[in-house]
Amino acid sequence: MAFGARNARPDRLSIPSETVRGEVFRRFHIRAWQRRKAGNAKREGAQRRRRLKAIQSARVVHMPCREGPRERLLRTGPAALRDTELLAVLLGAGSGRHSAIALATGLIERFGGIAGVLSQDADTLAAMTGLGAAKVAALVSVPELLKRAERPAIEHRPVWSCAKRVRRHIALHLSSVKQEVFGAIFLTSRHHLLAQEDMFFGSVDRASVYPREVMKRCLHHNAAAIILYHNHPSGVPEPSEMDKDITARLVTVLTEIDVEVIDHVVVGEMHNVSMAEKGML
Repeated sequence: MAFGARNARPDRLSIPSETVRGEVFRRFHIRAWQRRKAGNAKREGAQRRRRLKAIQSARVVHMPCREGPRERLLRTGPAALRDTELLAVLLGAGSGRHSAIALATGLIERFGGIAGVLSQDADTLAAMTGLGAAKVAALVSVPELLKRAERPAIEHRPVWSCAKRVRRHIALHLSSVKQEVFGAIFLTSRHHLLAQEDMFFGSVDRASVYPREVMKRCLHHNAAAIILYHNHPSGVPEPSEMDKDITARLVTVLTEIDVEVIDHVVVGEMHNVSMAEKGML
């Protein structure tokens, strides 16, 4: 044998065919086992999720849910709710990190009560955190709805037969006014409503009243009686000495044209005062 032929290296490693077939089968079985294991894990995960969902559903059914203000209102009526809960119902839903109850509590604390909240204008409410356009519109609409609900009662009946409703109507009319306003309700001889006018406007603490102008408006409406009113933006409805003085002057002037001054109502933040009831006319 030649030297070169004896030392030549084979081009490929010779591996017995049985060894190759054994390796292929081994790898095939490993992959099959891995697929079965993955499938079993997936099925087990699905079963676990179904069991968890069933448990949670059972909890929802059997655990008593927390009753909100809206549900309690429908079940027991509005009188059973606190101020914050009623206001929360009006607001509808919370905003961001604040619930409706939290928003209502903040508004009542900021403005000193329900009356204070409902007497604010849209710009003031819009500046509050958590109040969007829908919530502001809902709050601003409430006083107007109350005014419209009260007005038919004094339009179709003798006004002085429902004096308390008239005073409530005046209080609602002036509820959101920030400056002093002096006005009058003009009546027939049977005390039916002819007209209502805001006549004089002033600063935050006073309005100049001219008896001659009041007399002119009485003649214009052919009024036989009149109810005067004005507000105190300070919130204190007690008539001042100036109020008593201008009322006495108006009574004197209007008596000359046979117009009766039935009352002068002074409106504060939470209450109103009838000068007729206090014997000041």
